[in-house]
Amino acid sequence: MKLLSALVLSLISFVSLADDGSRLWLKYDFIQDEAYRKSVQKAFRQIVVLDQTETTQVAAEELQKAFSGFTGKSISITTSAAEKSIVLKIGSVPRILNNEGFIISSTSKGAEIISPTDKGLLYGAFALIRRIQTGQSLDFELAESPKVQVRMLNHWDNANGTVERGYAGSSIWKWFELPYRIDPRYIEYARANASIGINAASINNVNASSRFLTAEYLEKIKAVADVLRPYGIKVFISVNFRSPRTLGGLETSDPLDPGVRQWWKHKTEEIHRYIPDFGGYLVKANSEGEPGPQDYGRTHADGANMLAEALKGHDGIVIWRAFVYKADPNGDRFKEAYDQFKPLDGTFDEKVIVQVKNGPIDFMPREPFHPMFGAFPETPLAMEFQITQEYLGHSTHLTYLAPMFEEVLDADTYAKGEGSTVGKVIDGSLHNYPITVMAGVANTGSDANWTGHPFGQSNWYAFGRIAWDHTLSSEQIAEEWTKMTLTKKPEAIKNVVDLMMKSHPTYVKYTYPLGLAHMMGEGHHYGPQPWLEKSGRPDWTSVYYHRAAKDGIGFDRTGGMSDALSLYSPDVQKAWGDPQTMDLNYLLWFHHLDWDYELPTGKTVWNELMTRYYQGVDEVEELQKRWNSLEPYIDQETFENVKGRLAIQHKEALWWRDSCYLYFKQFLEKPLPVGLEEPKRTLEDVKELEHIYHLR
Repeated sequence: MKLLSALVLSLISFVSLADDGSRLWLKYDFIQDEAYRKSVQKAFRQIVVLDQTETTQVAAEELQKAFSGFTGKSISITTSAAEKSIVLKIGSVPRILNNEGFIISSTSKGAEIISPTDKGLLYGAFALIRRIQTGQSLDFELAESPKVQVRMLNHWDNANGTVERGYAGSSIWKWFELPYRIDPRYIEYARANASIGINAASINNVNASSRFLTAEYLEKIKAVADVLRPYGIKVFISVNFRSPRTLGGLETSDPLDPGVRQWWKHKTEEIHRYIPDFGGYLVKANSEGEPGPQDYGRTHADGANMLAEALKGHDGIVIWRAFVYKADPNGDRFKEAYDQFKPLDGTFDEKVIVQVKNGPIDFMPREPFHPMFGAFPETPLAMEFQITQEYLGHSTHLTYLAPMFEEVLDADTYAKGEGSTVGKVIDGSLHNYPITVMAGVANTGSDANWTGHPFGQSNWYAFGRIAWDHTLSSEQIAEEWTKMTLTKKPEAIKNVVDLMMKSHPTYVKYTYPLGLAHMMGEGHHYGPQPWLEKSGRPDWTSVYYHRAAKDGIGFDRTGGMSDALSLYSPDVQKAWGDPQTMDLNYLLWFHHLDWDYELPTGKTVWNELMTRYYQGVDEVEELQKRWNSLEPYIDQETFENVKGRLAIQHKEALWWRDSCYLYFKQFLEKPLPVGLEEPKRTLEDVKELEHIYHLR
C-alpha cells in the first residue's frame, strides 16, 4: 500500500511538470512541501455554502478543485457548517469599501469568507486559493475591496476571428459556432478573469462592425454573457456610430436627430431582452476614420449623451474613448485629445465615462502620463492600458508591463497639490467620480497558452491585480505570478522576478531611449523604421516625432515646436521643463536638444543615446543567461519556449540598435562612444530588412 501511495504521489508530481501553459496561473498542483500540505489538509476538510446562487456554487467548486489538487484528497461541498470548514457567507461587512469586497478570517475551525454579495465571495475564494498557492501562513485575517468599480478587458477581436494587434492566434470567440456550441475555453477565460477580479469585457473591436447589434449576433453574445455571468463578468459591446444608417436604414446618424435617438433607445431595449445585465457601450468615434458625432457638426458629449439617454432605466454605462487626433503636419498629436475634450468637461451625462490612454500618443513603451488626468474634475476619466504588446515586442519579447502601469498610476498630477496621483484620479478619490473604470486591451488568443509568450500571461495577470488594487507593487505581483505558474523554489523565484523587473527598462533602452517614440515599422508596428517620412498621415511617420536633424533631436514641447507641456500643472511643468533636472526617460518627449548638449550624466545627447542602445542589447544577453540558469527549475516546454523567444529578442534588439544608430549618424559626424563597436551592416541592409516585413 505504501508503495502504491508513493507511486501515486510520484505520478502527481510528474504530471504537474508537463505544462503547455493552458492553465495560466490556475495551477492547483499537488503541494510538494509535505508539512505545508498536511497543514492545509488538516485546516480545510469541507466547503460550506450558506447562500446558494450560481456564483456561490462556482466559488465552492473552484475551492473544491483547488484543495483537491493541493492535497490529493477530495473535499466535499455541503450546506451545514462543521469543524475545519471553509464557510462562504453573504452578510454585512463594515470594514470593506464596496459590495465586491470580502473578509477572510482564519480560525481554529477553518476559514470564513464573508461578503455582501456572491461576487465578493467568489473573489474571496480566489484570494484564499492564491494564498495557498503562494505558500503563505494559514493563520491570518484579510480584508479587501476593489479600488475601481469596472475592471475590464477590451477585446480588439473581429467577427471573422482575427484580432487587431493580437499576437497569440485567432480570437477566442467562435462567432460562427455560437450560440449552439460553447467552447470550453470560455469557462476557462471566465475563471482566469474572476481569479484576478476582472468583472467586465467588451467582446469586439473598437473599430466596430454594426453586425454585433443585429439579432443574429445578439443571440451569440447572449450565449457568451450567460457563460460569463456566474463569474461576475458583464459584457459590453463596442458600437459603430453609423449603425442607425447601416442597420436602421435612416438617412443620418446625427445624435441630435429624434429618429436616431429613438433608434438607439429601441436597440438598447432589444439588447436587454437578450442580456438583462448588459454592461453598456464602448465607443471609438471620429478617430482614425471611424464615424462619430463630429460628422454632423456635433460634439463628443452630444454623441455620448445620446447613448446614455438610451441606457436610462438600466445599469449600463457609456465608455467614450478619448483617442482622437487630426492629421495636422504643423500640429502636435500630443495635445489633440485634451484640446477636444477639455471644453466639454462637465457636459457629459452621469452615465458617461471618458476612457483615456495612459499616455498622450498611443501606448508607446514609455510615455508621460496623459495631460487629461487631473484636468477633468467634472467628468469621470477611465484608464486604458494596452496589455497586448503592440509596441512592446509583440509576443516575441519578454516585457513585463506592471512596472510601466505602476509608473503611470503613481505619477503625480498635482491637480490638488502633492499626492494627486493618476491612480487617485482613476479610482475616483481625487474628484469624487461616481463611475470608475480601468480597461486593458486584451492579449488573449487561441494559442494553447493564451498569450503566445509565456510571460505575456504575467501582463494579463498584473493588469487584473492592479485594476483591483493599484497600490500593489509590480514586484509583489511578479512574485505571486511566478510562484503560481513557474516555480516555488526560492532561489529560482528571486531570479525570475529580477528578470521580469528588468525587462521593461531593457526593452526601452534598445528601442526608445531618452524619451524617443513612434519609430516602429509602418502598419505592422514590428521592428524599427526611424527613417519613415511619408505615410497616410504626417503623425503616422517617425520623423514627425523624433525631429532628428543636424541641429539635434527631440520634440520641443516647452513652447518651441509646441506648448504641450503647458497642459500640465505648474509643478509637472517644473519637473519636466529643465533638461538638467528632469527624469531623462522623458527628455526627448519635451526637448529638442543639440547632439552635443551635455546631460547630467556627463555624456552628450549623442553619447548617452548610443550608450543606452548598446546597453539594451547587452542586457538582453544578460536576460538570456539568467533564463538559461533557471533550466533545472522550470517545466521543459516552458523553458524552451522562452529560450527561443529570447533568441529572437536578441536578434531584434540588434536590429533596433543598428537601425537607429545608422540612421541618426547621418545627421552628425561623430563616432560611437569609446568601447562600442560599429555594426557589421549598413543602413541599406536594415532598411531592406524592414521592407521584407512590410511586403504584402
